Amino acid sequence: MTETVTLWRPIGPAELQLIRSSGMREFPPRLPDQPIFYPVLSEDYAVKIARDWNVPASGSGYVTRFEVRRDYLDAYEVQEAGGRAHLEYWIPADEMTAFNASIVGRIEVVRSFGEAGTLPEG
Repeated sequence: MTETVTLWRPIGPAELQLIRSSGMREFPPRLPDQPIFYPVLSEDYAVKIARDWNVPASGSGYVTRFEVRRDYLDAYEVQEAGGRAHLEYWIPADEMTAFNASIVGRIEVVRSFGEAGTLPEG
């Protein structure tokens, strides 16, 4: 059995639609002004970002949960982003194909904040 690590990713509605178009199997390529992909190590940290950043920026925010092969993540160090409770991986944008290939199973939306109030359909 493949050993995995549970990660979370706070997202806005536009990114959610792109994830849905993949069948909930991968994250979209980064935009030119997004050189790093930041999956986080705790649901609480993802909730804070989705609620406090995504909602003001786009009207709603979502927390996704997914599993990534540990052997893939072993090539990266966990980064501390402003405190011990704010841990994340920094995946270079040009490595998103390999990152997505290392996701085991589907990406799940586990929390929703903002205008919608409920998880969007789809």
